Amino acid sequence: QNSVDTAKPLLRKAIQISQQTPYWHCRLLFQLAQLHTLEKDLVSACDLLGVGAEYARVVGSEYTRALFLLSKGMLLLMERKLQEVHPLLTLCGQIVENWQGNPIQKESLRVFFLVLQVTHYLDAGQVKSVKPCLKQLQQCIQTISTLHDDEILPSNPADLFHWLPKEHMCVLVYLVTVMHSMQAGYLEKAQKYTDKALMQLEKLKMLDCSPILSSFQVILLEHIIMCRLVTGHKATALQEISQVCQLCQQSPRLFSNHAAQLHTLLGLYCISVNCMDNAEAQFTTALRLTTHQELWAFIVTNLASVYIREGNRHQEVSWDL
Repeated sequence: QNSVDTAKPLLRKAIQISQQTPYWHCRLLFQLAQLHTLEKDLVSACDLLGVGAEYARVVGSEYTRALFLLSKGMLLLMERKLQEVHPLLTLCGQIVENWQGNPIQKESLRVFFLVLQVTHYLDAGQVKSVKPCLKQLQQCIQTISTLHDDEILPSNPADLFHWLPKEHMCVLVYLVTVMHSMQAGYLEKAQKYTDKALMQLEKLKMLDCSPILSSFQVILLEHIIMCRLVTGHKATALQEISQVCQLCQQSPRLFSNHAAQLHTLLGLYCISVNCMDNAEAQFTTALRLTTHQELWAFIVTNLASVYIREGNRHQEVSWDL
């Protein structure tokens, strides 16, 4: 019912009284951490995931301990706490390699770990360091696709979790490959993997209404739109911007998360067709909607270029992040 303030104390109470039932205790910790994440309270979410990791260790579930720690690593990446991410990922890598259990669960942990490694390197601008991780990631997905789901339930109830369905993991691997290709300047490769990912997404969305699929689709389109603009395919870029608009209209959360990017893409399109007044309007709107430091810097740089093209060289961009 979207009553987050009512849900949180109930979840806290349930966490207190569920310590003797490992599955429910872990599930409730994940749930409360997710609520804090949705509210952008990443510090509280990280604290809860740390509690979950320690609890999983105590009840002998190294698999679920890895899930908690990898989830915490993902949030630390979102917070840009890169110094804390490195030792955490090193620990996660050791746990994943040492854990002996269900092959699909093991490979899914490895995919989660490698996705975070790739993202960590890309965030740090270390494009060349990504390649070995990306190759391992692609090998993991090939391995998972050959494995059959094992219906035998784990003996430890705390192990009854799964990160993502393997079909979703496949799309995610395409997505991080596109991100790397764009950052490395391999535009043809980015186009090829985007086409593959979007085809798979369309098939999945016929049977699966999971919101994460729409998020994947929007992020893929955002990347390929920039690719189109760089290569001069303006009409195609505009059609794809329209697709992003339609997807965001279907989900208020998707729109709030991607509104700034959408206005930025429209601003870039306006520059490409020499409509500088419209570009300025789109970029100033995007600035109002973002709190993301790197996106803010990207928008300001493009807005400055608009002012230069208009001959308005003394215009100040008086926006504070």
